[in-house]
Amino acid sequence: MSFQSILPLPDMQITSYHAKYFAYELTKRCASDSLEKLSSTLSNAQVDLNPHQIEAALFAFRSPLSKGAILADEVGLGKTIEAGLVLSQKWAERKRNILLIVPSSLRKQWNAELQEKFFLPSIILETKSFNQYIKDGNLNPFNQKDVIVISSYHFARTKSPYIKQTKWDIAVIDEAHHLRNIYKSSNKIAKDIKNALSEIPKILLTATPLQNSLLELYGLVSIIDDHVFGDLKSFKAKYARVSREQDINKNEPGLVDVKQEVFTDLRYRLKPLCTRTLRRQVLEYIKFTKRIALTEDYVPTEQEIELYNGMSEYLQRTKLFALPVSQRQLISMVLRKLLASSSFAIASTLDGLSYKLKKLL
Repeated sequence: MSFQSILPLPDMQITSYHAKYFAYELTKRCASDSLEKLSSTLSNAQVDLNPHQIEAALFAFRSPLSKGAILADEVGLGKTIEAGLVLSQKWAERKRNILLIVPSSLRKQWNAELQEKFFLPSIILETKSFNQYIKDGNLNPFNQKDVIVISSYHFARTKSPYIKQTKWDIAVIDEAHHLRNIYKSSNKIAKDIKNALSEIPKILLTATPLQNSLLELYGLVSIIDDHVFGDLKSFKAKYARVSREQDINKNEPGLVDVKQEVFTDLRYRLKPLCTRTLRRQVLEYIKFTKRIALTEDYVPTEQEIELYNGMSEYLQRTKLFALPVSQRQLISMVLRKLLASSSFAIASTLDGLSYKLKKLL
């Protein structure tokens, strides 16, 4: 739809109401890099917004060269809302080719929240619906009109050629820490998704951009822009070594200063691409539920002790036909956790194992 489509016809009588409406529609379509331009999107959102969420959305719009941003607020601070504000403004600007890549378990949640909080239509694209679109004549089911496409990580990877062929306006990747090990050759999913979206502006959402190594931060940033840190070898040479405390001999003058200088440079490079708000920074306007942990002593009944001992003896057997050899350790751990929860929690699982063994007879 063009600007002309919302302008009045030549012989149409314009009232003050019409004038305000047309001005409102035109304002929504302006690129938003300031609070004033984002105001219409904020007023339409059906959610109580907090200052840090608005700041995060504005940060995403101000990202250099529009390549994208990493929104890394702590858990529970509303990264979904921040992304929703960005998508709402893109939608108002008629930039509606939008892709959302999320863990499988979050697809329905995103689908519901986009509709309920931002009035944004979306579809969940998976194998069944994808094949139906193909059957109906849509040769690229990712190429949808006026609807946000939601996909899981695995499905996005398997259909990455279709994603690459689509002219996206923006892509949002939730729980993006799943991609932070992209620098490892074994992470095929991350590499395929990055390649499919290489020319597309991206918003990465994660509460844990860094967990074990600075290389994870390198991985996430490289998905947005390969040129921020250069190649992996250069990054390791400059940052990775000094990030390890044991590599610094505190008795050697100057090394601590070198480390501080390197981290200052790291923060400088990250500042235009990554924003993070901590819970302690928003206590002024967000009242978190105070949780009080209580430890209660519990004495199991004779029947529960008998069940526990029997289960332990069973899991220690040399041969367990009910459990695959390759997954025995993992499944045993899961069974013990269920048993620790309650006898009722493990009952249905034991019924399933019993049924499986009977089928083998």
